[in-house]
Amino acid sequence: MEAVMATRRKERLDRGIKVRTDGIYAVSSWREIAYLVLPRLLLIGGLLLMPLLLSQAPYWQRVVSIVCIYSLLAISFDFLAHFVGLVSLGGALYIGVGAYIAALLNTHFGLPSWVTVPLSTILGGGFCTLLLWPCLPLRGVYFAIVSLMFPLLAARIIEALDIFGGTDGILGVDGFSSKWMEMYVLIALVLLILFGLRRLVNEDLGLVFRGVKDNDQAVKASGIDVITIKALGVFIASAIGCLGGAMLSHLYMWAGLSQFALDFSIIPIAATVVGGGGTLAGPVIGCLILVPISELLRDFGTLRIAVYALILCGFIVFKSEGLMVYGSRKYQQFERWVQI
Repeated sequence: MEAVMATRRKERLDRGIKVRTDGIYAVSSWREIAYLVLPRLLLIGGLLLMPLLLSQAPYWQRVVSIVCIYSLLAISFDFLAHFVGLVSLGGALYIGVGAYIAALLNTHFGLPSWVTVPLSTILGGGFCTLLLWPCLPLRGVYFAIVSLMFPLLAARIIEALDIFGGTDGILGVDGFSSKWMEMYVLIALVLLILFGLRRLVNEDLGLVFRGVKDNDQAVKASGIDVITIKALGVFIASAIGCLGGAMLSHLYMWAGLSQFALDFSIIPIAATVVGGGGTLAGPVIGCLILVPISELLRDFGTLRIAVYALILCGFIVFKSEGLMVYGSRKYQQFERWVQI
């Protein structure tokens, strides 16, 4: 036994890959390809299988759709906070604007959902960017506080002026043709945006975004307009949120004041803390945990907030890096015995 042990040693599974390249996937065997692809396949396969596994539970199939909408918001929050340096608490603004635009286009102009959703994404992203443009020079807690005020202000204006249906909202919005299309369209959108943003942040534009986050004065000295770059980041994040709002209005076949609720601002932040900020995939994992918990605790009313607080405190104290960062580190530490 000792003779066998003397001819073998432990080696990390990713050692050969990291020696050849770090970041460019130049691999030489199916084993290494599987090592790199497995985490992505688990996420993609898990999301695609959830509707099928819950086929006998229609209520929880709807929860899958809500998880996807919160995931869009959480991805947009993570992108804006960790890659652009703007902590936005305006997730509810994005959802509300996207939902109202989609509902108005559908009920007043008769446009189908496959037209209203992309239009609401672009128009809503542009509208939110214009609203936040004067606030772009702000950073840190100042931008966060201002962004939190917009959804509250929007809800009060609609209620006070009795516009867009007032407190009743906009009724009669067309739904999706089937629940399966609803779920799989949302899952496809989450995956497309997740992997699209992961690619974007590693391109030249992503480097500029991170430069603005780390040292905006150095970026400005390079001749790049920092405000324009921040506005582009806000547009991308708000468009993703408006996409979720547009889908939500067709999901509920209604748009109203509750779509400006602060849940749409708080849960994405909590999901990012739980899943791991700066990873983009981590917030999706956080939503897969927190949204079902929220549904299970619905009968407890506002006591759910106490549960969120306990979960957040636990993760901040014991696992502040988040599940995604922790799991990625442990995955890269797996070892195998190799011949010397």
